Amino acid sequence: MVVGLNLCPFASNVIARDQVHYAICDATTDAQLKQFFVNELQRLLGTNENDIATSLLLFTQGLEDFGDYLALLDWFQQLLEQAELTEHVQLASFHPQYQFEGVAVDDLSHYTNRSPYPTIHLLRQDQMAKVLAHVPDPEKIYIDNIKTLNKIGRRQVEALCPWGK
Repeated sequence: MVVGLNLCPFASNVIARDQVHYAICDATTDAQLKQFFVNELQRLLGTNENDIATSLLLFTQGLEDFGDYLALLDWFQQLLEQAELTEHVQLASFHPQYQFEGVAVDDLSHYTNRSPYPTIHLLRQDQMAKVLAHVPDPEKIYIDNIKTLNKIGRRQVEALCPWGK
């Protein structure tokens, strides 16, 4: 859905170049989940960006509850801040039941961040800066994504993203 609808205008290039690292975590304890994140963060930072431009961390169990997922995401963000890595890596979050705070439950905008599994995207800040330098209005990407989803309609969005109903 992300590539097919061009919701992320940067995704198709790294996918075509096979520069996305997909890491699957089936751990369920906090300690295991946190260690998995640390290991994947080290992998990304220790690998040439031409080999791994970005990483998607997919969590197959234990984070079905959106609140639990957000708590873990918050811990990951705090770790980045404490390790002074926020200038190197940023997090993007996706979840089957993703919901933006303060937005109506049935709003299609939530689907911009819905995924089959709870997922955390590790993005290299320097690459994002390079790519965004060529985008006149980066904030418009999110607005355009919502327009795209509204244009194709709820039925098609839910067909493309059945886990997000």
